[in-house]
Amino acid sequence: MPLLYEKRNHVMILTLSRPDSRNAWCEEYYDELIKRFEEAEEDDSIRCVILTGDDAGGAFSAGADLKNPNTHQLKSTGAFIKNLPKRRKHIFRLMDEFSKPLIAAVNGYAIGIGCIVTYCCDLIVASEKAEWRLPQVRLGILPAQGASVRLARWVGKGHAMRLGMGFPLKADEAYRIGLAQWVVPHDNLMQKAMEVAEHISAHPPLSSRLMVESLNQGMDMPDLSDSALLDLYRFLALEGTADTRESHLAWRERREPNFKGE
Repeated sequence: MPLLYEKRNHVMILTLSRPDSRNAWCEEYYDELIKRFEEAEEDDSIRCVILTGDDAGGAFSAGADLKNPNTHQLKSTGAFIKNLPKRRKHIFRLMDEFSKPLIAAVNGYAIGIGCIVTYCCDLIVASEKAEWRLPQVRLGILPAQGASVRLARWVGKGHAMRLGMGFPLKADEAYRIGLAQWVVPHDNLMQKAMEVAEHISAHPPLSSRLMVESLNQGMDMPDLSDSALLDLYRFLALEGTADTRESHLAWRERREPNFKGE
């Protein structure tokens, strides 16, 4: 199975696992990620997801499998057009629309599509060994599915252009420019990722979900006032939840809250 699955309390951990090819991308990743993200959406006990790479592969993901002669090869224009509906349902879009907090734990090289999926997540915890690369332009293509624009939203046009033109980005600089929110010693990566996930999982799950929605959708809105208005409706909806009442009551009673996602 190229995608390993584990559940720890309220956290789902998904691991890209093709160690013999440095966790290079494959079709099975698409199918398995779609399946697991759909499961996570339906499972109320899951409040946060971590995506990482198998350390045995020495990378987060080496990107597209260039050993496969069919990689980046167009069979026909007609086949491309017929395949457009599937391409529109790309894993990047699925991750964009995923409603729960999603953390990338980057344990090494994140190359090509393996780079792009990291910044389709909501937060990034990086090993000191992490390194991001986008080699597509050198291969005569480009980072697809709006990948460069997604990156520019994180770090600005200049840094996105630099990475898009093939310059590597190491962990310390990724932290400096705001791509990674934490950089830790390699052996502490999953411990730190779990600390972040457990911190998030301790929140009322509905407010965490609407926090993700507010920021991700608000970034696409040209008018801040429209985003602010939508947040008022989100705020109103959360005020009517049992978890909001429980959180305020627990604060007044000086006890730990018991959230049920209701």
